[in-house]
Amino acid sequence: MGIKPELFAERVLEWAQHSGRRHLPWQKPRSAYRVWVSEVMLQQTQVDTVIPYFEKFMQAFPSITALASASQDAVLHHWSGLGYYARARNLHKAAQIIVDKYAGKFPINMEQVMALPGIGRSTAGAILSLSFNQRHAILDGNVKRVLARHTGTYGWPGSAKVEKILWHYAQQRTPDVDNAAYTQAIMDLGATLCTRSQTQCERCPVQYDCYAYETSEQSNLPTKKPKKDHPEKEVVMLIVKCPEQGLLMQRRPDTGIWGGLLSFPEFENTLSAVEWFQDQFNQDGQDYREHEQIKHVFSHYSLYIRPVCVQLDAPSYRVMEPKQWVWYKHHIQAGVAAPVNKLLKLYSE
Repeated sequence: MGIKPELFAERVLEWAQHSGRRHLPWQKPRSAYRVWVSEVMLQQTQVDTVIPYFEKFMQAFPSITALASASQDAVLHHWSGLGYYARARNLHKAAQIIVDKYAGKFPINMEQVMALPGIGRSTAGAILSLSFNQRHAILDGNVKRVLARHTGTYGWPGSAKVEKILWHYAQQRTPDVDNAAYTQAIMDLGATLCTRSQTQCERCPVQYDCYAYETSEQSNLPTKKPKKDHPEKEVVMLIVKCPEQGLLMQRRPDTGIWGGLLSFPEFENTLSAVEWFQDQFNQDGQDYREHEQIKHVFSHYSLYIRPVCVQLDAPSYRVMEPKQWVWYKHHIQAGVAAPVNKLLKLYSE
């Protein structure tokens, strides 16, 4: 069993002419900036989830220059709920580099693109291929799945050894012409037919010599990530309510989970939260209420958040460092993680 690489590309391109996706918002109009933002958003996130975020992001930041000149709070605000917030911070930093170093024009050299924050080999290849029709292989999740099944490559694709093999196949099958069309086509193939489950092999343009199809191994390829323990973590979030000022929120460090976003002060337990409140506000904090936990699942652990609400009798500025603390009342232009946004809605009423 085998196929000439150029025949593989030819069949995929032919299929895409009548079955490829043509109405994604970043395709019309297509520009390096729009493709770049979409590719970053699509890392770890499904297309249907990304589309409304992309459209609102483009309205707020219609150009690289607009993105570069925006505040990080504004960028994170428009990313709120999309998750993996390092992507937004890197996007913002990269836009500032492009303005400073390339006069606001997206670079067209592979090494220069890969040097930008948050852009790896596959993302760089996709941007340059889709925007400038340059010949670059890509290896996102959809392409890994197509190639692992077609070639019968076992092993978790996230491992360096297997990824190297798949890069070889990706490079081998990337045509010398029509590169933008091929890059879009092979992503479409993985997204619409060669999906994780319920594959539509009967419609696939390369099924006749696909290893997984001939051996009925679709469900076993690509090899799943080895299972690890999924630990659980519990935290207390202190909801300080002041009738005149609203809810007290703290800006998280740029690194780590929810980096740069606004959140509630976080503690190991209720006692620590109440003691902090007493120290900061010179108020006894005896009238506090513990509420039901909410659960938020990350890729590598589950977080259980216990809200503890306490009323502040009078306005206070003891913790009010503008860069670190914010009083929330009704609306705020800053990034907020999904579970924190849920708490905001519950306690701001």
